[in-house]
Parts: sequence; structure tokens; C-alpha cells
Amino acid sequence: MTTVRRMSVLLSVAAIVAAACSGSATPAPTQATVTQAPVTQAPVVTPAAKACTVGVSWNNFQQPRWAAHDKPGIQKTVEAAGGKYIDADANLSNEQQLTDVDTLISKGANVLILLAQDNKAILPALKKASDAGIPVIAYDRLIEDPSVLYITFDNVLVGKAQADAIIKKVPKGNYVLIKGDPGDPNASTFLPQGWDQAGLKDKIASGDIKIIGPAAGTFTDAWKTENAQANMETIIDKANSSGQKIDAILDENDSTALGVVAALTAKNYGFPPLSGQDGDPANLNNVALGKQYVDVFKNANELGKAAGAAALALCAGTKMASLSLPSGLIDPTVAPAAGLAAKAFVTPGGTTVSSFILQPTPLTADTLQVAIDAGQITKADLCKGVVAASAPAACK
Repeated sequence: MTTVRRMSVLLSVAAIVAAACSGSATPAPTQATVTQAPVTQAPVVTPAAKACTVGVSWNNFQQPRWAAHDKPGIQKTVEAAGGKYIDADANLSNEQQLTDVDTLISKGANVLILLAQDNKAILPALKKASDAGIPVIAYDRLIEDPSVLYITFDNVLVGKAQADAIIKKVPKGNYVLIKGDPGDPNASTFLPQGWDQAGLKDKIASGDIKIIGPAAGTFTDAWKTENAQANMETIIDKANSSGQKIDAILDENDSTALGVVAALTAKNYGFPPLSGQDGDPANLNNVALGKQYVDVFKNANELGKAAGAAALALCAGTKMASLSLPSGLIDPTVAPAAGLAAKAFVTPGGTTVSSFILQPTPLTADTLQVAIDAGQITKADLCKGVVAASAPAACK
């Protein structure tokens, strides 16, 4: 993208967000109209946005995705419209996250974006926010409370895309199921629902697929790579001792998939088809290297923009159920070109929350160019260590 075009797009986003959050009845400008503005024009700042402080509580900022994509998406959107961004990192501690929320409130947060370490342990923080009249966005992880706005990708569809790709590649054989943290509904509910929608449950029932290790899968505390590696090494040892061959691995996440690859490497096992999600650079490189078969890319830059824009709108007094994000703000590959409108989402616990749900994109070696084009990874990083004779199209 040229420098001029990049500046033009930035100004477009700033103007669209400002218009969406102004509370005025005037329609938001179209993308075409906004991009005609001179590139030297300053971002439009509204009084509502300027008075808005957005506080973000990260459960574990050490995960590379949050710093590389989600935070910049939120922060740039908020600050381009004149708002203030503040955040804190709980570093996997439920207690620290509750303290962090107190701190963000004391620093004047008008709206909170919470990436919950545990969707039940976070509830006292939610009550404090409610008592203070502060709206809360549950970011990428569900919180079972009707007061939140839930912003995420379609995690059932993520699971379905993972299993679709792996089952198509290995329709019969011995599977290992590697799940994420048991306290995350994505790991325990949404992703497995997607696996079953792709036919995993039926294939297990028919005998086409047999599970090595726990039948319900192996959970990975805190989604940590090292925990996944230890779990996978144990499964490999048990499989070897019983004479079972691992034909495929359904893995819920990129951090855990890195642990699986490390275990396979340590045990000199080879690389059965393996899934992941997030589009982390190391995993996309593993797809190019043939160590991971499919990575479901969630364009977290766009998720961050959606959360930032929604936070500004909530600051301006817009009710959650009537929130909308205008056309041109979010990439149409992950959201409708006509814009996003809040929709009712029924949680596993039967709670109805307002939500913005974005769409993921599964990537295999044949489609890795999508990640380059989206700015998720450079060609050099994608293709590091790839042998020319076996290089995917994106590395040629």
C-alpha cells in the first residue's frame, strides 16, 4: 500500500468512527466521500470522543497476538477520534485482573474492554463497573452477563473450519484432540461445537475416527505453549507404547499448536495434519513449512477496530442493542460490506447479550497469500526456512 493511500485510509477510519459516535442524526459519510479529503487533513475529533477514556484489561499480554494486532486496532481507533486509551495486564491472574479493573475505573475509564482470564472470576469486576455506570465490552471471550457487549469472531465457525480441513485431509484414522484453557468458553464449548458441526462426533460414532488420549480431548491450562508441549509428549509416549499411530491432530489455538509442533519435533515423530487459529506469524510459517496444515486466520486488527469504535459509541450514550458500525470501517472479508449492527447472542448459559460477530478465514499452504495481503505477516517471515522445491505459491 502506498504512503498516500495508507494515510487516506487512516483518515477515512477516523472520520467514520467520529461520525458513528457523535450521536448526531446526520448519516455517516460514505467511504468514497471520506477518502476524497486531502491527506493533510487532521482526524475529525468530536466532543464525545474527546471526553472518552477507554480502559482495557488484558488477561495475558504476553500472547503475541494482543500486542501485535488487537491493541493497535483498539488504540488507534480510539485515539484517532480524540479519545484516550489506558490498559493493564493481569498476566494470567484472576486476582490481578480484578485489581486492574479497579485501577482502570479509578483512572477515569468511561467504558471497559475486558479480555477475561476466567468468565466467572471476572463477575465481581463487572458488578463494580455496573455500579459505576460504566459499560463493558467482553472482548473475544464471553462473559455470561446480559449487560455486556460481546465482540469476537464466530468461534463455532472457527472450530468448524479447523475440523473441515483436517477431516477432509484425514477422513479416517487416529486423532488427538488438544483444547485450550478449561475456563474459556471458546475452548470448552464453541470450538468443540464447530468440530462436531464438521462431522467429528459422527465420525467417532461410526468408528472412522478414533481418539488417542482422553476421549473429550486434553485441556491446556492458560493456553500455554509449554503446557501443550508437555501434554502432547505424554500422548505421543502412550501412543508409541500401545503401538498406535497418530494420523491427525485437532488443536484449538496457535499457541498450543506451537507446543504440539515442539513435542512432535522433540519426539522425532513427523508432522501429522494439525490445526490452529489466530494466524500468528510463527504458525503461518509452520504452515508454509508443512508442520501445521491449517491455521484459521482471525483478522485481529479488524476486531480491535470494531471494539474501539463500539467503545466510543458507548461513551456517546448509544445503547448496546442499537449499536451499529458503519460501512467502510471494518474489512468486508470479516464483516458485511454494509456495516455491522449489534445482534442478540444466546450464550451457553441461556443469557442473551448484544454482540458483534466477525468472520474467520481458514488458511492452508495454498492460500497463505491472504495473510500477506492482509498485513498479518511479511513474505520474508512467512517463507523463512522454506525449501524452494516444496515452497507454497506465496513463497515463490
